[in-house]
Amino acid sequence: MMKLQSHGRYDYVPLRGRPDYSWPSHRRLAVYFALNLEHFSFGEGLGAELAPGGPQPDILNYAWRDYGNRVGVWYMLDVFDELRLPLAALVNSAMYDYAPQLVAACRTRGDEIVGHGRTNAERQGILDEPAEKLLIKEATDRIAAEEGRPPEGWLGPWISHSHVTPDLLAEAGYGYMLDWCMDDQPVWFRCRGEKRILSVPYPQEANDIPSIVGRKDGAAQFAEILIDQFDEMMELSKARPLVMGIALHAYIVGQPHRLRHLKRALRHIAKHRDRIWLTTPGAIARHCLSLPHGIVP
Repeated sequence: MMKLQSHGRYDYVPLRGRPDYSWPSHRRLAVYFALNLEHFSFGEGLGAELAPGGPQPDILNYAWRDYGNRVGVWYMLDVFDELRLPLAALVNSAMYDYAPQLVAACRTRGDEIVGHGRTNAERQGILDEPAEKLLIKEATDRIAAEEGRPPEGWLGPWISHSHVTPDLLAEAGYGYMLDWCMDDQPVWFRCRGEKRILSVPYPQEANDIPSIVGRKDGAAQFAEILIDQFDEMMELSKARPLVMGIALHAYIVGQPHRLRHLKRALRHIAKHRDRIWLTTPGAIARHCLSLPHGIVP
């Protein structure tokens, strides 16, 4: 009988029949917003593309991405301030050299700072173990030095993992990671040395890169995706606690024509703030850690 290769990190536990629990204040739906703060190398490396890139230096796509850090993100922060919505800032450590004022603005807001590698011009999953360990250490150390404490959570650049990434993150002191989109509830991952790390759901549907860049959804369509996802998860969460993450990139939804529709979705969610837990992934992870053993699969 053919046996398929497995990662061995978690078991199949169907959603129906899992132990029940609630978020703080007896809320059933936890909602968080992930704002990716990314910097890219000029003339080399990886990066999302507005149009197929030409020979390096690819100034069209570099400048398009740079618009997010220089302009679009500030439009977005104004909206999140106006609506009193918390953020998780997923930070490339290179941002402290390139745009320190931007990370400082999130710090001033009280947003959670999440590790997001050194730069989104590289992937960690293709590195050998010593090089990947160094990447995690360098990014973590820089954030800790700037913020006064290390980040609790991690999202790999380009959602990139090697076979040992969860082990390296757990050994580096991380409590949770955001890379896996296989569930609407947090799930524990087994790691070597009897360690473990929590997987907090991170979206690939309610996410502007796969939606707008990948599937070519329009701005209005992306806003409707967020609204429909939220409304349906509100209904579904009556039966069990759920997590809805929304992943945003300022060079995409910080463009004014898209921002106009994003604001519509954010206002729709914000008007239900008394029925949901508006939070951060770190707070979700801490709540899960406080639950009795065996509640979280």
